[in-house]
Amino acid sequence: MTNSRQISDVEQLIEEFQQSGMRELHVRADGFELYLSTNGDDAGLDVAQGAVAPVAAAPAPVAASAAPAAAPVSVAPSAADVAIPDGAEIIRAPYLGTFYRSPKPGSPVYVDVGSEVTPETEMCLVEVMKLFTAVRAGVNGRVHQILATDGQMVQADQPLFVVVAA
Repeated sequence: MTNSRQISDVEQLIEEFQQSGMRELHVRADGFELYLSTNGDDAGLDVAQGAVAPVAAAPAPVAASAAPAAAPVSVAPSAADVAIPDGAEIIRAPYLGTFYRSPKPGSPVYVDVGSEVTPETEMCLVEVMKLFTAVRAGVNGRVHQILATDGQMVQADQPLFVVVAA
């Protein structure tokens, strides 16, 4: 990110992030990585290397730090890191967004470990830019493991749940 056009693009991205209502944004492309968060207490990707750029909730000048592309950040165990029982199904994130275990703060979670599910059971919500998508089980079974943390940013196709067929 050395020329003024690229810097202008980053500034525009930051401005759009501030106006979007999103809580986090992580961009990685062509040797450039940017992580924005409205949570000043957020540990971010790699505090030691200065890759975190907290963004004020109100429009204000924001300094963004660029870091060289690093190894992919693992925000939760992948299916390869988890002991998956024979016949288990992995329920995955439909796209990049924020993972929510309940329909709204303070509400009971959709499912917990041990919950029985059917193909139509809502497991969680994934939110991006105020668009909430219900993730359904798609199978009959019992929740064996939950692989994401409530409020965590998840990647597209990231494993969220392990369901053992009933």
